[in-house]
Amino acid sequence: MNPIEINPEQEKVHDADQKIIPNGGVRADQDGDVEVGKNSENKEDSDSIEVNKTPDSDVAKGADHQINCNGHNKYIPTSKAQVHLPKPEPPKPKMERSQSLSIVESMPSIGKYIRDRSSSFSAAIMNRLSSLKEGSGDFVLKNDSLNFEVTEFKIPGVKVIVKLKSEEERLEDQIRGRITLFTKSNCEHSIAARQFFKEKGLRYVEINIDVFTKSGDELMERTGSCEVPQIFFNDSLIGGLATLKSLSESGELHEKMKELLGPNCPEEAPKVPVYGINDEEDKEDELVGVVRFLRQSLPIQDRLIKMKMVKSCFSGPDMVEAIINHLDCGRRKGIATAKMMAQKHFMHHVFGENDFENGNHYYRFLEHEPFIMGCFNFRSSTNDNEPKPASFMADRLSKLMFSIVEMDGYVSDDRLHVDYFRISKSEEFRRYINLTRDLQRINLQLFTPNERLAFFLNLYNAMVIHAVISIGHPEGILDNKAFFFDFQYVIGGYPHSLSIIENGILRNNRKAPYSLTKPFSKGDRRLHLVPMKVNPLIHFGLCKGTRSSPKLRFFTAHNVEDELISAAKDYFQSEGIKIDGELRTVYFTRIIKWFSQDFGVQEKEILEWVLNYLEGRNAKLLKTMLGDGDPITIVYQDYDWSGNL
Repeated sequence: MNPIEINPEQEKVHDADQKIIPNGGVRADQDGDVEVGKNSENKEDSDSIEVNKTPDSDVAKGADHQINCNGHNKYIPTSKAQVHLPKPEPPKPKMERSQSLSIVESMPSIGKYIRDRSSSFSAAIMNRLSSLKEGSGDFVLKNDSLNFEVTEFKIPGVKVIVKLKSEEERLEDQIRGRITLFTKSNCEHSIAARQFFKEKGLRYVEINIDVFTKSGDELMERTGSCEVPQIFFNDSLIGGLATLKSLSESGELHEKMKELLGPNCPEEAPKVPVYGINDEEDKEDELVGVVRFLRQSLPIQDRLIKMKMVKSCFSGPDMVEAIINHLDCGRRKGIATAKMMAQKHFMHHVFGENDFENGNHYYRFLEHEPFIMGCFNFRSSTNDNEPKPASFMADRLSKLMFSIVEMDGYVSDDRLHVDYFRISKSEEFRRYINLTRDLQRINLQLFTPNERLAFFLNLYNAMVIHAVISIGHPEGILDNKAFFFDFQYVIGGYPHSLSIIENGILRNNRKAPYSLTKPFSKGDRRLHLVPMKVNPLIHFGLCKGTRSSPKLRFFTAHNVEDELISAAKDYFQSEGIKIDGELRTVYFTRIIKWFSQDFGVQEKEILEWVLNYLEGRNAKLLKTMLGDGDPITIVYQDYDWSGNL
């Protein structure tokens, strides 16, 4: 028996003409429309519609006699009913590409289709939600305290998952105030407090008083000391790390946060530092007035001196006479003023023979030196401010660098990967760049040995970051030259490249690998910075920005030796050495080969030196191999020059 299709275009049956048809069937009203009845007895097929359940023989017998009072047939055979129903139309042929509608013409239909589908989908979800009952397979509860919130429900063909917010997320929605965390660089408690908020998923504003020095004055006014960390909820002082942990362990932290952080942050809360503004106030050098006068009045020109063409220089006697006339003083004071200018690196002897001597010598200003334009801490003019103390500069440099490696997202936790792009956009790096200008006329002779060691280790690692940001990672031999030899700072009046710092200063003026000459020639004014003895541990404190170099570290002057020992042990523990006891072979990093003279003359001396910084299995193996007297093979591994990104 064929099913009957109901034409949606037919008019609906009037309520007054509708008849209840027992056992299903088809009934016509007074307008001739067909009415379909539902078979109530067939429960299993209640969703499908079938007509004329009465056998055909019974229908045929009473078809002409069963007429109602209105003259309509009571039952209509199926064959006749199909005559009155619309016939199905064949599907329309597909349109060729040339017959397709334009985008403009089809857009209204597409929009209507999307709206219709969205409405249907929304209605289906709402109907399904309204029918959900606790305990059904489509209803899942995580706990009763959530007021029976649905976490997952299913609709035929559709799966909808509702993720409930965690307790921390709910708490954060209620917080409209600000958590302020005062910290310092290289402070264990500050690092722990930062980690506490990170694990809790709580947003906070960190103010490092080593970076934002004026914020340290505000902390002193609010708490009476500069001890850190200190935590504020809006304008209320909570205390340090111990108080924070105590509140968390007792379960009072969330209530405290709701109480103090519920409203918006008031104006009385600690001020957020303004980025792009320097805290330090620079003071002009007392000799700046004289220097500016000499720059304008002296005959500065190119001269042939000792068979060499020297550019942009002036004679010493001319300078003394100009000083005497400008200050209206005697010759003795004029000479003393000229010497002071040389000591503060306003000007230098053209051949570096002296600071300043009364006689027929030639000098030139720092901004006219041939190397100055290639220095990345020089801008359009030299820094004429009063030079800051060397110890202050070393301390400031280390604190800025510590703040960079400790900030979340700048450097990986293991210090092996560096995000140079994020560092380049940071306030800490901007302040470091400003600090480098103060290095132009710093007096490096005032450093203690440990201060000098820590200063140049930190400066080297900071310069590598600056070099990667400015010129990129080296990718070949030519790039290595530009990176390690041509990238320079003017420090204490003289140029310093990465190679100069490593091989000239830290390595006691020794040749760089594959180089034929020493960094400093006889009479170089930078020789006074060279230490009396080479410390081989420096090689494990210098990060060259490559994957095979030691991890990024910075050092403190008072503990630099112990920190270098720790760096060496860490390097050998991770990847600096591999020992095969059966083959009696030691696999070294190529750093040991390049700088072998720093570790020992003979291979055995090198192995004995390395043994001092090994631990665990490697220490036992190497000690046994050195003790039995048999030969040991040393193999140097390849160096990976790709960037530590």
